[in-house]
Amino acid sequence: MIEKTFPIAEKLLSNGLKATHKLLELLNAEYGQLKVKSDPATIATLAAHKKDVVTQLEQFSKQLGQVLATEKLLVSQEGIHNYFAKAKAAGINTADSYRCWLDIAELTKTCRALNEKNGASIDLLSRHTQRALQVLRGKSQLATTYGPDGSTRSELFSHTLVSV
Repeated sequence: MIEKTFPIAEKLLSNGLKATHKLLELLNAEYGQLKVKSDPATIATLAAHKKDVVTQLEQFSKQLGQVLATEKLLVSQEGIHNYFAKAKAAGINTADSYRCWLDIAELTKTCRALNEKNGASIDLLSRHTQRALQVLRGKSQLATTYGPDGSTRSELFSHTLVSV
């Protein structure tokens, strides 16, 4: 059966690598835009493109899982390694596909780290924006506090400093 599933897996891995490269490219572009505090619309456009690529990668993962299941292997790192071992034992040249898999795994780690960094930057920019809005609305720096139950409370009275 591996003779039938391996060409499918090869094509999936090739497409998965392209999508992973595209995700890394988008994350790097997002990082650059966040670094220069670019126009929010540009960052939103990048986020929409990232969402599309993530959807492609989820589809890739699902399809690769189906290939592994067809070979009665676990959908896991161990399963993919067993899949390549099984293909190699059947006399199939797995060198290129295995390299592709290793590249996907490495790029995924890089993407995860960069996405976390970008998320932290977005969170920081959001907090600065919220604080600026609080100042414009006349709220004190201590406007938000925690109640006895752990929920946040804002002061009840404020006065507007600027109105647009």
